[in-house]
Amino acid sequence: MPVKHMPMKDRSRKGIEFTLSPTTDSTQALLTELVSHLRQNRTRLREEWARRITESRLLTAMTREEVFVEATAVYDNYVAVLETGSVEALQEYARDLSERIIPRGVETHEVLGIVLLLRDVLARSLFKKYQTDLAMLNQVLDAYEPAANRIANTVGVSFVQERERIIRQQQEAIRELSTPVLQVRERLLILPIIGVIDPQRARQLTEQLLRGIRGNRAKVVVIDITGVPSVDSGVANHLVQTVDASRLMGATVIVTGLSSEIAQTLVTIGVDLTKMKTVGDLQGGIEEAERLLGYQIVTSPGA
Repeated sequence: MPVKHMPMKDRSRKGIEFTLSPTTDSTQALLTELVSHLRQNRTRLREEWARRITESRLLTAMTREEVFVEATAVYDNYVAVLETGSVEALQEYARDLSERIIPRGVETHEVLGIVLLLRDVLARSLFKKYQTDLAMLNQVLDAYEPAANRIANTVGVSFVQERERIIRQQQEAIRELSTPVLQVRERLLILPIIGVIDPQRARQLTEQLLRGIRGNRAKVVVIDITGVPSVDSGVANHLVQTVDASRLMGATVIVTGLSSEIAQTLVTIGVDLTKMKTVGDLQGGIEEAERLLGYQIVTSPGA
């Protein structure tokens, strides 16, 4: 049966590439015999493997039918690696599989567990086949075990890389949700910042703000840092750079919510405060922004 190849996707991921070590003629002959054995017994071995996956309570987030389908694909890719010595197709399949099962709650130990179970199922079949010829059994295992170890390593690394990529995406999404650029009225934006600001988040804030200024053709931006406990020199300088970049795009920045601790920090580290327009609180910042935009606050009778 042909190896199952998943569609290639456009990815910018860089991972560790694995290739099997060059084999001698005798080792290759043993692997060829092994591949023939695994293909002849494909139905029985994959069914036994799927049964042991279920008994071991692995991949419980998937149905039995789904487990069997994936087990079939992994089995065929596994055998192809033993035959060709190339893990490229297996790597790609492992990444696609990981992309589909990670959101369903499948853990790393489950993926490694099923690969090790397959290795055990195949090894047991070899013991049964060569039980009357121990010398041949040892030769076959010597050829099989290094390849099996690299296959397990390939699948495990591919899964971990995919999990890390998803985690990074989730972190980026959380950061964007935690620092929204809000349009209060025409040409007026507010950027409320809550929590600790590290250099990476500071850069992201700047990028979001500049996109918001351009997209909304904003003239005034109020950055409220009431919820920021502290800043270091790097973040403070980045804040000044954000103000400068916003000015270059035609927007005036008003910083509100400076705590006494942050104000003292800014003075101590020598930040050029002449470049920053500050107001005590958010309400005052909005009123100053409206004044800059030419709005007038009119109090109605009885208000």
